[in-house]
Order: sequence, then structure tokens, then C-alpha cells
Amino acid sequence: MKLIVGLGNPGDKYSQTRHNVGWLFIDYLSKVYNVEIKKNMCDALVGETRLKGEKVIFAKPITFMNLSGNSVSKLKQWYKLENKDILVVFDDIDIPFGTFRYRLKGSGGSHNGMKNVIQMLSSEDISRLRIGLGSLKNERQDMVDFVLQKFKKDEIEKLQDVFFDATKKVDEFIKES
Repeated sequence: MKLIVGLGNPGDKYSQTRHNVGWLFIDYLSKVYNVEIKKNMCDALVGETRLKGEKVIFAKPITFMNLSGNSVSKLKQWYKLENKDILVVFDDIDIPFGTFRYRLKGSGGSHNGMKNVIQMLSSEDISRLRIGLGSLKNERQDMVDFVLQKFKKDEIEKLQDVFFDATKKVDEFIKES
């Protein structure tokens, strides 16, 4: 069994923002794999399916970003998962826009949502897919303002290519035992 969690913030105010790219990716995967993500449990919206002989749970925590670990921890307990069965997807301003990085472990870096996941699961050994937002446009730009900006139309189109390529990593993660 695998759990794929996209980090984001609930509410229309945050819809289509850079900080919600984890949720956007889960929405993309729900279309690719034809999974409805609407069951409300463990402080998350959840959908379940079987892929490649494996039960796969897709989740979007509905806690705010910085408390995402609470939901991930509850889902881990509910489904009786090990950390190696969890993949967390989130935004990263230290990675160029239009790219992503997949890692099996590491720190939360500057991302408070991932830091909270690591804290709640008491481990850095959690797979993660970091989707690049690019860096701030200038030194005076506020990071919070930047990540809470809505994507432009051309950026949404570019994200579709990133999501397509990143789905291959999700497939690899699901196949891993």
C-alpha cells in the first residue's frame, strides 16, 4: 500500500497558487488514474484506487500547510503504513520553475509543511517530490507574497509538462516494494 500526499492550503483564496502545487499535482494524478478525491478523513481529502497491483491512497491535507504533518501522521496510522510507503509532494522555491526533484529522504529545507511532516513522523526518511517554483524575482519581493501568487496561464501550461514527467516518478514509487 502507498500513500501519495500533496501539500497545500484549503480554501478558494489559495486555489491555483504556487504554494498549492502539491494539491494541483494530486488533482492531476486523480485525472490520470481516474480517482475521486473527496472522502474527508484524517484531516484530509482522500481517494483510493489499485494501481499496478498495489492499493494507492491519494490525499490532500485540509489542515493549513504548516500543520500538514498532523494529517499525514493520522493517515499513516489509519492505513498502518511505514514511512517508506509515503510520498509527499510540495513546492520548492530553491528549484527552477518547470523542474522537479525526487528524493528518498532529506530535511524539510525551507518548507515548513515538510518540516512538520518530518517532525510528526519522527524521520527524514520520507520520499518527496519537490516541484520547482523558481526563486524570487528580486531581493525585495516577499517570499510569502511570491508563493501565494496565482499561477499565470502560461505557467499552468508549463506545469502540465512537469506533472506529466513527474508522474513517471510516482509510477516508480508505486512499483517499489
